[in-house]
Amino acid sequence: MTRHFTRRGTAVALGVALSVSLAAGCSSSGGAPESSGDGGGNAGTADTPRATIAMITHEVPGDTFWDLIRKGAEAAAAKDNIELRYSADPEAPNQANLVQSAIDSDVDGIAVTLAKPDAMAPAVEAATAAGIPVVAFNSGYDAWKDQGVQQYFGQDETIAGQAVGARLTTEGAKKTLCIIQEQGQVALESRCAGVSQGFTGGSTEILNVNSKDMPSVEATITAKLQQDPTIDHIVALGAPIALTAVQSKANANSEATVVTFDTNAALVEAIQSGDVAWAVDQQPYLQGYLAVDSLWLYLNNGNTIGGGTPVLTGPAFIDSTNIDAIAEYAEGGTR
Repeated sequence: MTRHFTRRGTAVALGVALSVSLAAGCSSSGGAPESSGDGGGNAGTADTPRATIAMITHEVPGDTFWDLIRKGAEAAAAKDNIELRYSADPEAPNQANLVQSAIDSDVDGIAVTLAKPDAMAPAVEAATAAGIPVVAFNSGYDAWKDQGVQQYFGQDETIAGQAVGARLTTEGAKKTLCIIQEQGQVALESRCAGVSQGFTGGSTEILNVNSKDMPSVEATITAKLQQDPTIDHIVALGAPIALTAVQSKANANSEATVVTFDTNAALVEAIQSGDVAWAVDQQPYLQGYLAVDSLWLYLNNGNTIGGGTPVLTGPAFIDSTNIDAIAEYAEGGTR
């Protein structure tokens, strides 16, 4: 199937959209577009044909990290005259079914996460075979190109983990506990593997927990800290786990330092208060925004971003030296 879009006024539309994007970046809401009730800005809309894009992730709404991704996607959709259909399921077969449903409804583009790429491969291949452009983001760094996905937006989780390990070494850590909240999720496992590779100052132990049962997470981390008081650093792989680890540390009377991947507004406050030492930021709002905006660019101007390589949105460290600047954007709901 060949998908056609009217090219009338495309150059003008792209210019208008760029102006809108720049204006949104200077808004009074801490860098976020002014809300119009749909997560997007109200400064204007691109004069390009109305298109439908499905965004299908492996996490359900309500998770603060994924709420940021959705906000970014909604901002791009509002600017680009896109109907955004967001859906999610943590179970890979169900997520694959959502991709197939998007194909069956004849969407114009699909943005998808590939947390469990083997399970997602048949659905992604079906989308590309149907002539629907597909971009991946957040998860699937090592698999997106093999599956025929057009573009990827996210971070190399192994490199990010190695950066964390190197920083732990520099800070004098000796015994690190890396907490994986979902077994089999390749991005999370790559993070802890990277931490182990980059941390040369001591040893790294993996602790598996189930993020769907946070009271159990708190109890498991508490028990581990009580069992092994030599643990001096806790590496969480998400803000909710980090905040729970802070409570577990108090329960166990542990002196361990808590650090984490990923942020949310509460995590920003925890860095400001010193409860969490630092975090790795992969900019989830930007991932959602770029995933939608890249499909709009492709549909209306044949553009691709990255030249066949992934577009990296992280890692970057957030700590006491820059947290106040980040906090402004977190208050606006975009970091």
